[in-house]
Amino acid sequence: MAVLALHGGTPVRKEDFTVWPVCDQQEEEALIEVLRSKKWWRFAFGQGVELIEPEEGERSQVVLFQEEFARYHGCKHGIAAANGTGTLEIGIRAMNLDIGDEILVPAYTYIGSATCVLQNNCIPIFVDIDPDTYNIDPGRIEGAITGRTRAIMVVHFGGQPADMDRILAIAKKHNLPVIEDAAHAHGCEWKKQKAGSFGLFSSFSFQASKNMTSGEGGIICSNDRNIAAECDALMWCGRKVGRPWYEFHRLGWNYRMTEFQAAILRQQLKRLDEQVKHRERKAQYLSKRLESIEGISPLVQDERTTLHGYHIYMFCYNESALGLPREKFIEALAEEGIPATSGYTFPLYKNPMFLNKRFINGSFPLGTKYHDDIDYSSFEEKCPVSELACNSQAVWLPQNIFLGTEEDMDDVVAAIAKVIENKQELIA
Repeated sequence: MAVLALHGGTPVRKEDFTVWPVCDQQEEEALIEVLRSKKWWRFAFGQGVELIEPEEGERSQVVLFQEEFARYHGCKHGIAAANGTGTLEIGIRAMNLDIGDEILVPAYTYIGSATCVLQNNCIPIFVDIDPDTYNIDPGRIEGAITGRTRAIMVVHFGGQPADMDRILAIAKKHNLPVIEDAAHAHGCEWKKQKAGSFGLFSSFSFQASKNMTSGEGGIICSNDRNIAAECDALMWCGRKVGRPWYEFHRLGWNYRMTEFQAAILRQQLKRLDEQVKHRERKAQYLSKRLESIEGISPLVQDERTTLHGYHIYMFCYNESALGLPREKFIEALAEEGIPATSGYTFPLYKNPMFLNKRFINGSFPLGTKYHDDIDYSSFEEKCPVSELACNSQAVWLPQNIFLGTEEDMDDVVAAIAKVIENKQELIA
């Protein structure tokens, strides 16, 4: 057996994988054009969703991007903002919920999926994930619904859409809107319908690691005109379309996207379709090869997922079967040149913020007239799949790997096989 790189052997891979972000002269020229225009923000061109028609050739990059991105994702309206966490917060605020209302949120996701709920003085109720996809488990949703539930949030985790057939049926039965956190799901499809077009609204992120990026940024997409107009007003400090610019109609935020960000994203959007398909082809190739390795089980791509973005490629590592701690496996894999991680250290509800209930004003609104207190540590028993994923099972590979070649995938397979073949060295 070849000696592990961790113990002085030759690494399987010495070359870097495809560097992210991908950009070229198109982004450079777009940025220079904005720079020279001296119009660096959207409102140099008009206000709100219904912009005053500008002179020919003088349209805002933000407005153009909103239209192009929303249309690509099968939505009528797009409202761009500073980041994806902010768009989730704004979208929920536009729903005009009451203090103490509940929103169901998957337990295995980024913190922004829950903080956007708390920032609106509502309560996130965590639901476990499906063991095959790591998306919210439809079979556990109805058990979490109470008289205070006002929405179901799905996260299309890693780029695979959640089971929208079952989730929409449950939502319709209980008369609940669906919110789509599509931060990982640019260009992805469920039964040939784009992720982000199913719910009341969706939120996409353009943070540096995302499959489309301008460093930071986000967008709300919706087919609901009223929600779109409300989000637009909230994003711009509470102004109202058609009213004087210094007239504020409700508490809002300053979450504007710049013309520079939009100019970059318009070029990124041109590459998206091919990049998504390329990642999917390479990920499917890798999954087929990994199936033969003991203790490694790639997550399942549901046959109804007609386009998987693979923002994160995940496989399940069987720690008990292999007898090798996951962290040792990942450490050895990294030395072989494969940038794997274990993902989230613990489910959302185990963050100190939830255990200590440090929200906007202490634990408010928990333990008040608006809502009974919640012991967030109690969700451990309700979310065994999330616990297992965090504690010992999940292994993540980043999306940029899958913009490469089949030979790159072969290196991933070879490194994983090498580490497992040499596991006794790591156990000793």
